[in-house]
Amino acid sequence: MNQKISNMRHVVGLGELLWDCFPNYRRMGGAPANFAYHAAQFGHKAKVISAIGDDENGKALVKELEAHQLPYHLDCVDLPTGTVRVDTSVKNDPKYTIKTDVAWSVIPFTVELAEIARSCCAVCYGTLAQYGSVSRETIGLFLDAVPNDCYKIYDINLRDNSGEALYSIGTIKSSLSKCNVLKVNIGELDYLTKVFSLSNDEEKNVEVCSRLLMERFNNVKIIIVTMGTDGSWIFGSEESSFQPTPKVEVKDVVGAGDSFTGAFVGSLLNGKGLRDAHRIAVNVSAYVCTQPDGMPIIPENLKH
Repeated sequence: MNQKISNMRHVVGLGELLWDCFPNYRRMGGAPANFAYHAAQFGHKAKVISAIGDDENGKALVKELEAHQLPYHLDCVDLPTGTVRVDTSVKNDPKYTIKTDVAWSVIPFTVELAEIARSCCAVCYGTLAQYGSVSRETIGLFLDAVPNDCYKIYDINLRDNSGEALYSIGTIKSSLSKCNVLKVNIGELDYLTKVFSLSNDEEKNVEVCSRLLMERFNNVKIIIVTMGTDGSWIFGSEESSFQPTPKVEVKDVVGAGDSFTGAFVGSLLNGKGLRDAHRIAVNVSAYVCTQPDGMPIIPENLKH
């Protein structure tokens, strides 16, 4: 897909939009907005799709999106706007307490959403928003409506509240069956390997597990595996790429993974090959880790 065509079509972040509430401040959060923001920095027509409540938190999120010049489609619903309490007491390992009976759990599928889907060249979705049955159905309908050449990125991003899983095997299986790009961390890959009984080999490695997962879900053409300070792998149908994690002075890791995904997809849409797109994504993500905000302006030299 060339840049001219992709710039005429939407790159969508679909799912939860919320406030990340830290001990002393709050900021706009949710993987869809972070993904869309970073993809937009690569020259694409990005859009955030979610739902907010008719409350001050919802109005404030609209102002934040506009301040970041990030287009949106937000339905106003009867539930309150989403919030998450973020515990950063353990360095580089934030813990989340997520309110679930909130607006992002009931995103309605509308005529307007169907129109956006038909003009979509990439959509990134996750598991959390699908904790709500309404949003789960909407995400499925949206994915069914996109063009055949659309990148459908499932950033699995499994979450729990005090040990209670905010996901089900059924949702994961359905989401895997609809994507052509899968993004996991090493723990999530191990979880999927066990859940789908992909290997009995205790010494199984990242590539073996990823390739077995691609065989099980043959609609998946690219798998991204992030491993923290141990680097990251990207496996395509006929090639693979490994990149070490740059050593940087970390200020904040919240949102860095979403910047990786946005930069990778934005680069693919701009005609970069898998390995170059991977390199760019790693450098962008490392830069975001050095910033106090998960949505900084990315320097031009990191986009090439």
